[in-house]
Amino acid sequence: MPCYNCCAGFVLTPEVTLSLERYENRSAENVMKKSKEICSRCPVKLEEKILSGDARESLCEAVKKFRADVLVMGSHDHSTIKRALLGSVSDYCAHHAKCPVLIVKKPQH
Repeated sequence: MPCYNCCAGFVLTPEVTLSLERYENRSAENVMKKSKEICSRCPVKLEEKILSGDARESLCEAVKKFRADVLVMGSHDHSTIKRALLGSVSDYCAHHAKCPVLIVKKPQH
């Protein structure tokens, strides 16, 4: 008799994979649009790049490649346990990026 509780998993069809990639691209474009809107009010030079891969490594490599003066990033403000399990991208970048890192927390309501 087969065991249905042991091995749960997902098989992603090409259509689902494509849909997820489109969603990621739209999300990235929306973040970039909002960032440009915010930066347009300040006298800063904004250079936009959308990267894929491990966020920690991609961001630190981009800092080196583009010789960034500062890396500004948001914080999800996860709990200590969640940070320990997932790792904190902002914490990693604060320790490994070759420029100052400004971490912006979500405003509390």
